[in-house]
This record gives sequence, C-alpha cells and structure tokens, in this order.
Amino acid sequence: MQVRRQSEFAEFANSTKGYAIANPNEPPQNILEKIIWHKQREVAQMYANLPLATVQAMAIAAPATRDFYGSLQNAPNPPALIAEVKKASPSKGILREEFDPVAIAQAYARGGANCLSILTDAQFFQGSFANLQLVRQAVDLPLLCKEFIIDPYQIYWGRSHGADAVLLIAAILTDTDLSEFQALIHQLNMTALIEVHTQQELSRVLQIADVRLIGINNRNLENFGVDLAQTQNLMMSLSPDIHQQYLWVSESGIYNRQDLDFVQQCGASAVLVGESLIKQPNIELAVQRLTIARP
Repeated sequence: MQVRRQSEFAEFANSTKGYAIANPNEPPQNILEKIIWHKQREVAQMYANLPLATVQAMAIAAPATRDFYGSLQNAPNPPALIAEVKKASPSKGILREEFDPVAIAQAYARGGANCLSILTDAQFFQGSFANLQLVRQAVDLPLLCKEFIIDPYQIYWGRSHGADAVLLIAAILTDTDLSEFQALIHQLNMTALIEVHTQQELSRVLQIADVRLIGINNRNLENFGVDLAQTQNLMMSLSPDIHQQYLWVSESGIYNRQDLDFVQQCGASAVLVGESLIKQPNIELAVQRLTIARP
C-alpha cells in the first residue's frame, strides 16, 4: 500500500522526501489517502497558528506521563484493554449521538479498562485534541493520542494536551519517519504504538530499533473492511523469539468475549476496542462483560 502526498504542503507537513507524490488535481486513491491529504493542510495551518518552538515548550512543561506500556504489560486480567473514545468513523458515521468524552472515559475506567485511546481527528472522526485534554483532566488511566501522525508538530501537540502514548501508522510513514518519530516520542517519555496491517508493513517495523509495542489493525485502511484473521495471519508468521520481543495489540473488529479470546489465542497481549463499546447504552457494564473471562 502506498499513500501519496501532495507536494504543495512539503514546507509544513514534515517533508515529501521518500513519499510518492500525487499529480496536481488528481483525486485520492482511497479514504486513507484522502485523510492524509487533509492532514497535510491541517498541519500547515497548525504551524501558521502557533510556532513549533512554542508547542515544544508546552510539551516539555506538561505534567509527567503515565506508563502506557507498563499498564498493558502488567494488566491483571490479560489481554489488556485499550478502550477507545470515538464519536464517528468514515465507514460507520456517528457511533454515539449523545457523546460526552469525559463521561465515556470515566465509564471505561470504572469498567476496568487498562488504557484509553482518544480520537483527535476532527474532519473524519469528529474528535479533537480538546477531548484529549478534557479526558486527561478527568481520569488517571494512560492515554493514547489516536491521530494520523505525519509531522513532529502533532506529537508535541499531543503531549501538550496530556497524551502518554502516540499512534504511528506504518502505512502512511516511511521507515525514516517511523524511526525518527518513535525516537521523539521516547524522548518525551511517551510510548509509541506502531500499527501494521500487512506482512510487508510488519517486516518493515521489525527492522526498526527500539520498537516495543506493535498493533495489528484488523481493518483494511483502503476499504475499511475488517477481518480478525489478520491478527492470526501476522502472528503465525512470527518465530517464537520475535513474538516474545514485543507486546502485541490486536485492533478493530472485536465485539465480544469470543473475539477477544480468539486474538489472545493468536498471541495478542492487548486489544484496542472502540465501536462495540461506544455504541452500548451502559458502557461500564459493556466493558465488564467483555473483559471478565468466562468461567
């Protein structure tokens, strides 16, 4: 999978070096490319609104991070649960009409979630960095900034709003950017969750130094179809030594305890669940039902 960039935003959105460039006036090839092109415009506006040096200072001055990786690794009832605060998605539209990010996050925490994922993309998921900040002020669980990261500015911005971890998507980043962004995340005492979907992406990520946490997205980001077998297929490709070197997160398509048991048997130590929980009338109870093992 190749996600192209638009050259006119190279000055702001990190760099176009190493990325395929779309021809002027050419439409995006898929929804992920559409998102990334919009994200380039968004990042350019962020630079225009507030200098990078100011945002860096805000990030450095932010309160200490919570241990996202440790919370997953030491979960008392594995697999650990990263519960997602998400209002909408491009494929499903609005997931919860009465959307209160703080109330949802608190219900997740009461239900027994180990960490939270906060959607910050506004255009396609109706999220915001303001939601991230509000949740940070309301709950003690470690927080993942769930964003389409293409530039260091976004990493600093996430940290300044309370993020303890940041998502990096292999499909949209070169190996150089993956490595450099992860290094920056670590410098800020955060955790990097690097997400893959294909065998090729997994092979790339396994070559990057200092990776600890890998997410397998069961959702195809080109067409948004979901198949839990993606976790099974990629985990089966690993040698026992490679498997044990990393903590593995299965993402998307987990709706019940049977699904959770399946990805755990495949080798996942944690799961990221959003849609199936956010749509429930009683979120706290839904978390408990998902995470409490059958007798």
